[in-house]
Amino acid sequence: MKNGSRGADIERIRIALLSWYQACRRDLPWRKTKDPYRIWVSEVMLQQTQVVTVIPYYEAFIREFPDIKSLAGADLQEVLKVWEGLGYYARARNLHRAAKMILADHDGQVPSEPKVLSSLPGIGKYIAAALMSIAFGHPHAVVDGNVKRLLSRLFMLADTVNVSGSNALFESRAKRLLDPAHPGDFNQAVMELGAQICRPRNPECFSCPLKPFCKALARRQVSAYPKRLKRSKVPLYAVAIGVVFHKGRVLILRRKDDGLLGGLWEFPGGKIRTDETPEKACLREIREEVDLSVGLEKHLTRIRHGYTHFKIVADVFICRYLSGRVHRKESTAHRWVRIRDLNRYPFPKANRKFIPILKDIPI
Repeated sequence: MKNGSRGADIERIRIALLSWYQACRRDLPWRKTKDPYRIWVSEVMLQQTQVVTVIPYYEAFIREFPDIKSLAGADLQEVLKVWEGLGYYARARNLHRAAKMILADHDGQVPSEPKVLSSLPGIGKYIAAALMSIAFGHPHAVVDGNVKRLLSRLFMLADTVNVSGSNALFESRAKRLLDPAHPGDFNQAVMELGAQICRPRNPECFSCPLKPFCKALARRQVSAYPKRLKRSKVPLYAVAIGVVFHKGRVLILRRKDDGLLGGLWEFPGGKIRTDETPEKACLREIREEVDLSVGLEKHLTRIRHGYTHFKIVADVFICRYLSGRVHRKESTAHRWVRIRDLNRYPFPKANRKFIPILKDIPI
């Protein structure tokens, strides 16, 4: 194909995609604003999370923290509580840290320079490109999973989408396809098409505005794209958790601010060793974590929960305090709280799965 012909196809793709987007785009709350802060919040929340899940969290977050000043001035625990249940809590911690930096160093205004923007916590290539194009109208192409999938099928790209070595190729293709006159709408159109039509499974190819240009569809190989490197099996860990009662209250611990679930509260517990029963593991973990002697009263429930890179099956036990004073080994704080007050604290979703049952435990 000659360069002129290829350029004409790209222009037709742009026109078809933008026309479809104007007619079919979803009515989403962050599309009703050009406020860089609100667009930034939405893009952070949308990382690895479906739109339908994000909408109520976004609306609650903006009600609580309507601007950078209010977010920067909030305590991290307040931020985590509003974020509770959305997962990937490093996103919330980075958002909070970045808001403080923007308030201190940029007069509370989201910077519009790519290098400055990318220097902020939690803002990588994707979020920087989304903000530069959607909020500021600068021609920066976004590349996420939806974009990679669409490009793979449109051009029949053999590169695997889930290895970092292929990023440069997809970024180059996305940049070439980007409409520099309407970068924000174009980027949203590509992502929208990937989410709504060019889905991972059961794509609606014959409703797609790009079907005249799609090489995979023309050769009936849509299901063969995108190419993916097979991941190793996600490990499953057995865990024991102890809910320790003492004088009508239960013991909760606050995790360190960094790392998995950083800053959240939880009940003491940990992995079950191969030579242990869940009961013995529960008693050992409590002793090692907080130096308390407790009596195990009963098995409360068993829960299952999946994280990004592993899964857990957790046995939860009701325990009674016997002796000792709390000496924390890893956690940064502890509280003895009433069951009815647990909702004041941000907990991981795994803990939230059994907290409602605790109200039925006689104190």
